[in-house]
Amino acid sequence: MPAGPLSNPLTGYVVTDYLYNHREELVCGKNVLELGAGAGLPSIAAAIWGAKNVVVTDYPDEDMVENMKINVDAAKDVLPRSSNVVVQGHVWGADAKPMLANLPSQARGFDTLVLADLLFNHSQHAALVLTIQATLARSPEAEALVFFTPYTPSKFDKDMAFFNLAREGGLEVTQIVKRVMDKLMFKDDRGDELLRRTVFGYELKWINSDR
Repeated sequence: MPAGPLSNPLTGYVVTDYLYNHREELVCGKNVLELGAGAGLPSIAAAIWGAKNVVVTDYPDEDMVENMKINVDAAKDVLPRSSNVVVQGHVWGADAKPMLANLPSQARGFDTLVLADLLFNHSQHAALVLTIQATLARSPEAEALVFFTPYTPSKFDKDMAFFNLAREGGLEVTQIVKRVMDKLMFKDDRGDELLRRTVFGYELKWINSDR
């Protein structure tokens, strides 16, 4: 298991499981970007399962970036030679060119974006949407996977407000997962226990894309 910060490992596991079950259309031969990666489990798994280029990002804190590099390096023996994995720091909403520079010149952006357990950061929703808009390829097949577990049920509406911003930004929002886990990750948190055990997954695609 990768070491290091992961807001809620259960969410990371669920999105990774989703990537595996849909690896032919989301991973194999694709360009994959993970935002707020933490330990980078989905990114490393995507590389193992045949992603062509994987960019693993989180806040540009020196220790955080180094931890992601350690996890990627620990998996090097099982990574295909054909898979290129890059670790970078990125502030949501900032210039996306450093991330896009890792792609082949003909690529129009990333085919698959992964956002796992980021929506609790309500003040950064607009910045997240900007980064999605700047990095998601303008193609019908490209999609951003947004998975989360409500940290605080009383703020669930604020979590969900992210998707209103995404729609306003030209993205179609479709729920694809609602999975109730067997146990709580954070037992001492307050609020609806069922909601705190539920992982929600949404797919974001361009409403109008280049064909």
